[in-house]
Amino acid sequence: MKYRTALIFALGSLAAFACGGSEDVAAPAPVVKTSAMYKEELTLAVHASLLGDLRALAVSASDICTKAPVHPGRGWGVDEDREAIAGMKTAWYRARVAYEHIEGAISPLFPDIDRRIDARYDDFLAELGAAGDADLFDDTGVTGMHAIERILFSDVTPVRIVELERTIAGYSPARFPATEAEAASFQAKLCGKLVLDARELEASWAPQRIDIAGAFDGLVGLMTEQREKVIRASSSEEESRYAQSTLSDLRANLEGTRSMYELFRPWLQSRSEGNSVDTRVISGFEKLNGVYAGYLGDAIPTVPVGWSSESPSTADRSTPFGVLWTQVRATVDPARSDSLVQALNEVADALGLGDYKKR
Repeated sequence: MKYRTALIFALGSLAAFACGGSEDVAAPAPVVKTSAMYKEELTLAVHASLLGDLRALAVSASDICTKAPVHPGRGWGVDEDREAIAGMKTAWYRARVAYEHIEGAISPLFPDIDRRIDARYDDFLAELGAAGDADLFDDTGVTGMHAIERILFSDVTPVRIVELERTIAGYSPARFPATEAEAASFQAKLCGKLVLDARELEASWAPQRIDIAGAFDGLVGLMTEQREKVIRASSSEEESRYAQSTLSDLRANLEGTRSMYELFRPWLQSRSEGNSVDTRVISGFEKLNGVYAGYLGDAIPTVPVGWSSESPSTADRSTPFGVLWTQVRATVDPARSDSLVQALNEVADALGLGDYKKR
């Protein structure tokens, strides 16, 4: 019996050796990804990541159109159309958040569509000149999200915003549609154009259009612009000025940028210096998020009378707006070695993004 057992053991060992089951057989070497491989994966990941917000933008824009009332013989009534106006405002907020999530990656790749969707009223007037845009509701001249916002929130726009815009050549007062024809034009033309632009953007969003260095540059540019957006609020030139939701824009920009950065982390962490700079980037995101979390609501805090962004007084710096201005400035200032933007510049260096433009 013992000889039979030994024979079975020997045959089993021989079979294991023949099938590669010996402990001495080396396991396959792990695949070491190249930069080209990481870029290819990133391109597909960036494409997939932004699709949800692109679709949300198109759907929300369409919802504004659908909810826009058109009545025989009259325009909008504050009381009669209260529910419809509230519904359009809600849809606008959804569209706004969706766009602010993707703005950093989209704007460098599709600058013309970005302008049509997101340019401010004064940006359009700078091009139109003294003739301005007398027809608020059509699909030419001033268009996009802020043109719609300006009409939808015309009943609650702060006086300081109106006073500022009155000084711009070509200015026309914002208002609700006063006639059936104006209401129909708002629905079919102004809102319709936003839907067409959103759908064009979604249809154009293909992997072959994505440039990784350009997309990363857009994200960092958006963080740099956090400071500019706060500064412009001090002169009533803020972004979502009619809805008073610029702080919401800043939060959505940060959310979108951080989500996109997560896609770059595996590539960065494969580099010897990656973990150190990654820690600084994440710390910068958390710091900026903490700044915004310290304020309730969607509006930028009230700007002190006589505020100067060049040399604010100690008293003005201690106000809620002054604290926001100071903290945002410090967190994203590219001249500071400990800033979020400086850390992101170092990420670009570590990944060898040669086409990236340092801030």
